Amino acid sequence: MSNWAARELDRPLCRVADLPEGQSVGFDPLDEGRDTMFVVRKGDTVHAWRNLCPHYDRARMAWKKDEFLNGDRSRIMCAAHGALFRIEDGVCEIGPCVGQSLTPVPVRLHDGALWIVGEYAPGFR
Repeated sequence: MSNWAARELDRPLCRVADLPEGQSVGFDPLDEGRDTMFVVRKGDTVHAWRNLCPHYDRARMAWKKDEFLNGDRSRIMCAAHGALFRIEDGVCEIGPCVGQSLTPVPVRLHDGALWIVGEYAPGFR
């Protein structure tokens, strides 16, 4: 099966215990060679988002591997534009895309692992 088609994954993204509290981690669920999504763990809650800024189509957000948060780790930050997004709902509060939102990735926790719910589409090439 091609990596360039949407599909359901047959493996979890990771163990929840491997996600550092209050930090972000990027993932490449379809083995495309780059992180097309990321998660942020806040306590027992995990928030998952596509790695795309709504301000400019195809802009990746991390300034380096697994760094999707601002300095005090209170918001998601787009390194390309400086936009700041709420972790809980992905809404931009500061920057060029105020009021726009990140694209959520539906996930579920099962037996200590984090799974994507439904099909996952490839990132932009």
